[in-house]
Amino acid sequence: MASWNVRLDGFDQRLLLAVLSLRKPSLTRVMRIATVAGDPPVIVPLAALLAAGALPGITAAGREALVMLVVSHLLVQMVKRLASRPRPSLPIGIDSVVRAPDRFSFPSGHATAALAVGIPLAGALPVVLAVPVVATAVLTGVSRCYLGIHYPGDVLAGWGLAVATWAAIPA
Repeated sequence: MASWNVRLDGFDQRLLLAVLSLRKPSLTRVMRIATVAGDPPVIVPLAALLAAGALPGITAAGREALVMLVVSHLLVQMVKRLASRPRPSLPIGIDSVVRAPDRFSFPSGHATAALAVGIPLAGALPVVLAVPVVATAVLTGVSRCYLGIHYPGDVLAGWGLAVATWAAIPA
């Protein structure tokens, strides 16, 4: 089991370095904006406003998004404390672009939150609007690696947690 974990960590580290090698000033600006979509001061009021009926016609999806956000956040916090995986240790000369909200890396709360809200909204919107909602949620997760504060496995686990929450909670 330990050798499997070491190989997985090595793969995660190599994939993170590949993502970090893509850094460019213009892309960094985009990723800094994208990561904000998962920030609690943004995602919580958004889900609450949608649940309260701020956009007529998708109030039920807003309520589902708010429930998913709360449940998935509780799960993320439990798993983070159980896993206790530290944030990425970046090579000399490569720094995190934003400050990590805590010391735990696995799973990504931002990736989880963005998709937990994005899934029910996408299901209630026409495809022309659903695609950008899901794309934004996915970009939020990718941004966490690009900015240097999560391993790709953390983001994948966060997305998996959001999907599992969606599957477990009746609409």
